[in-house]
Amino acid sequence: MPKNSKVTQREHSSEHVTESVADLLAHQEPVDYKRSVLNVTGEPWDKQKEGDEDLDAENRPAWNSKLQYILAQIGYSVGLGNVWRFPYLCQKNGGGAYLVPYLVLLIIIGLPLFFLELAVGQRIRRGSIGVWNYICPRLGGIGYASCLVCFFVGLYYNVIIGWSIFYFFKSFQYPLPWSECPIVKNGSVAVVETECERSSATTYFWYRETLDISNSISESGGLNWKMTLCLLVAWSLVGLAMIKGIQSSGKVMYFSSLFPYLVLVCFLVRGLLLRGAVDGIMHMFTPKLDKMLDPQVWREAATQVFFALGLGFGGVIAFSSYNKQDNNCHFDATLVSFINFFTSVLATLVVFAVLGFKANIMNEKCVVENAEKILGYLNTNVLSHDLIPPHVNFSHLTAKDYNEMYRVIMTVKEGHFKELGLDACLLEDELNKSVQGTGLAFIAFTEAMTHFPASPFWSVMFFLMLINLGLGSMIGTMSGITTPIIDTFKVRKEVFTVGCCIFAFLVGLIFVQRSGNYFVTMFDDYSATLPLTVVVILENIAVAWIYGTKKFMQELTEMLGFRPYQFYYYTWKYVSPICMAVLMTASIIQLGVSPPGYSAWIREEAAEKFLFYPTWAMAILISLIILASLPLPLVFILRQFHLVSDGSNALSVTYKKGRMMKDISNLEDNDETRFILSKVPSETPSPMPTHRSYLGPGSSSPMEMSNAPNGRYGSGYLLASTPESEL
Repeated sequence: MPKNSKVTQREHSSEHVTESVADLLAHQEPVDYKRSVLNVTGEPWDKQKEGDEDLDAENRPAWNSKLQYILAQIGYSVGLGNVWRFPYLCQKNGGGAYLVPYLVLLIIIGLPLFFLELAVGQRIRRGSIGVWNYICPRLGGIGYASCLVCFFVGLYYNVIIGWSIFYFFKSFQYPLPWSECPIVKNGSVAVVETECERSSATTYFWYRETLDISNSISESGGLNWKMTLCLLVAWSLVGLAMIKGIQSSGKVMYFSSLFPYLVLVCFLVRGLLLRGAVDGIMHMFTPKLDKMLDPQVWREAATQVFFALGLGFGGVIAFSSYNKQDNNCHFDATLVSFINFFTSVLATLVVFAVLGFKANIMNEKCVVENAEKILGYLNTNVLSHDLIPPHVNFSHLTAKDYNEMYRVIMTVKEGHFKELGLDACLLEDELNKSVQGTGLAFIAFTEAMTHFPASPFWSVMFFLMLINLGLGSMIGTMSGITTPIIDTFKVRKEVFTVGCCIFAFLVGLIFVQRSGNYFVTMFDDYSATLPLTVVVILENIAVAWIYGTKKFMQELTEMLGFRPYQFYYYTWKYVSPICMAVLMTASIIQLGVSPPGYSAWIREEAAEKFLFYPTWAMAILISLIILASLPLPLVFILRQFHLVSDGSNALSVTYKKGRMMKDISNLEDNDETRFILSKVPSETPSPMPTHRSYLGPGSSSPMEMSNAPNGRYGSGYLLASTPESEL
């Protein structure tokens, strides 16, 4: 020890020493006690290993620019659900009134939890496994559960990209192949395909030409080779985008994140010029205020907020872990959350402008067909000519004239009206035909585009947009798997990414059977909702109640350079956990009330029919939920009973140049004893910048830990004597 140190002077002086621990340490040369005789671990010092560990955080890949990072987060959070789920929920749950509960829940649940995930990823600079092992080892199963859910979602999500790829290539022809029903020869007579005639051209093309779907989930029907090739192309695209990590995926995001907005704006401009577009938009945003009192509306709004931002998947944490420590993640959270919201509103405008146009086309078709029926009844004297208003002209019949004629006939022929088989042909009825998911994208929207001028161009643009929306979300979903696994197990990035894509493609073959669409429905409904809700609740509890909200807020202040609003303190600690618990309870009740089933396409009836899952499918369904949730209790039990090590039994103290001086400058008088604590990470050396040491779950002061021989489990910090006490 240097001769001029205060500890040395104290040994040769009779004066009363009042220097604090901070004063003593401030005058010492930083010493690495792992290399010194004071090494208390009992482990030999491995210079090469430590050098590799020290460089690990420093050599972590980083985004090329802030724009690239923001586009990656937008590309991940803005996905297919914004285009085909949000508009449906908006229509179903009160039109414009639905935006109120959605916006409220976005602010009190979505934004705080999104900010939390961004902050922990940026602070700890690890994927989901490393982050939750660091914060609370006993809840380390959160990271593994997130990886499993990402895998399940990625399996079926890429199938949807495969469908979009198929439609994309089919769009390069005129007329579009789904614009008319196919003609088949029955002997010497050419007739329209029966299944198509009984449904519609777009419905037939989707179910028969694209999926070649079987009548039930029990009828496998073998592989659909066209969809198998499209799935291979989809996984190849994902693999190429991911193979170099953010160096490759970041560049892809410039196109995949921005192109959908270009297409949406083009569709909005084109849609507003279509006849009937205003009818669709007015129908969409006419508020039904009574719906706001329905608890089901709030549950569905909360679920949509939850999935729209990609909470719990690990992709948000993975992307933010490549940020610089001083990045303003609060600004990022606010920006991305509201861009996501406005994208949903923009997509809703586009969808209902186009559906308003389609509704007018369908309504005119209905008027023409029923007018022909009325003419037939007039010619056969079933109806009297006196029933027809004098101003009605059958050669130029408007919807208004038909409705007037319809009401007169219904009033006069009240007793026999049903026998006439006339339809009301109301525009409102067409607009109320709510569709979502694949039904919106591959049936309703494609049918509307067949009536566009230059329809192949718009079809190409639309499906290229869907491919890019899906690809952006898939990159984030796969990052939720690759980043934590590579961080934790140090596997080669390229090898693991390629292997993961090949394995996922092989498992995903179940989705390209003729019954594959039913498996997509099963995975979409049950593989993620409940497990992810539990994951996010535990994330919230781990940070707010185990790590400590005050401690977390203090670290955010040091990291951001300003203190986040108190709003986040109360939402993290009280509001969000309660809301998420209510959502989880409602989801469990919904699962119990709604019988597990699916909509099957029955070829002979050319219609959908609701069927219950068979016993073996129910077993798969339950296994999905259990398997996705299993890491949570499993890791807790293993670490609670010390069946696996989290690194807390390895006692070491390491002081590095520059770090101690920075810590001392931030010390308060009552915090000096914190410097006798040192972090020992569970799997890799902590990438955390210097901050006040975490005392662990349940610890109120560092002195409490002195009663535990090897430190309190789960804290990750252990008590060691200071160098001065050994003299």
